[in-house]
Amino acid sequence: MRAIQVASFGGPEVLSPVELPDPVPGPGQVVVGMAAADVIFLDTLLRGGWGQDFFPRTLPYVPGGGGAGEVLETGEGVDPAWVGRRVVVRTATGYAERVVAGVGEIMPVPGGLAAETAAALVHDGVTALSLNRLGAPEKGEWVLVSAAAGGAGSLLVQLAADAGARVVAAASGDAKLALARDLGAEITVDYTRPDWVERVREATGGGVTLVYDGAGGPLGTAALEAVSDGGRLVTYGTADGFAVLDPELAARRGVRLFTPLLDGPPGQETVRELLGSALERAAEGRLRPSIGATYPLERAADAHRALAARTTVGKSLLLTGRPTPSSSGFTR
Repeated sequence: MRAIQVASFGGPEVLSPVELPDPVPGPGQVVVGMAAADVIFLDTLLRGGWGQDFFPRTLPYVPGGGGAGEVLETGEGVDPAWVGRRVVVRTATGYAERVVAGVGEIMPVPGGLAAETAAALVHDGVTALSLNRLGAPEKGEWVLVSAAAGGAGSLLVQLAADAGARVVAAASGDAKLALARDLGAEITVDYTRPDWVERVREATGGGVTLVYDGAGGPLGTAALEAVSDGGRLVTYGTADGFAVLDPELAARRGVRLFTPLLDGPPGQETVRELLGSALERAAEGRLRPSIGATYPLERAADAHRALAARTTVGKSLLLTGRPTPSSSGFTR
């Protein structure tokens, strides 16, 4: 089968197209033929060797964390009725034509939902719904979403707007801001401008009640200034490292800080519940992942470069449709 492999930690160039043996399901496992593989920013960090204490990777490895496709084979103890069913899979790999996963790591795709849409929710749908529970936006309150055109951020814009909140979207560039407006943001600000926090405070009459910080780093640190006294800030962005927030300052202002990444990943039962809810909302037309870029499998390096350069508007996916022999780039 075709796959992408990382043989050494490094830049996007270490993502090598290879041919690997087809996986075989063990007891309690299935083989999923992948239609679309999810690509998230964490993939780019792990490729560079970051996070080995939390997300250990043994070289060589096939990157990714799942996607959507069809069950091709079942192992011992698994109902063979799974074969032929369209599923999402959330596991420790994904950039391949076929992945093996435990039966507890797959869920059916609702009828009528495209594989690409389902794949786009495998991680960002879970993240957005989990953060939405933490922040609990309320009708009429001002909510700031930074990195609002990203995979999770674009979903948070919709969830906050659906709750009746008034959304301020922060992102970089006209295309990303236009997407945020299309998804329900009432006000947009370009956070590459030095006065972006002042613009948020002015537009909202003194600051927002809730911030979802999807940027991290200096932007996330500055976002605390956009919160009105008594508000709350949920930070999960890592593109420029973690936001450095002063807990004493926040406490003096009555601002509650939430740092879910430091609490570790949710348990499998919670993940399944959140993913099921995300898929259901999407099937009902209540949640729309914005898929801004799709790449053939062999161009995984290009997907990573675009994420690092922050040129992608919305979600990135890898598609496994076989390319023409002259352009495959795969080696045995």
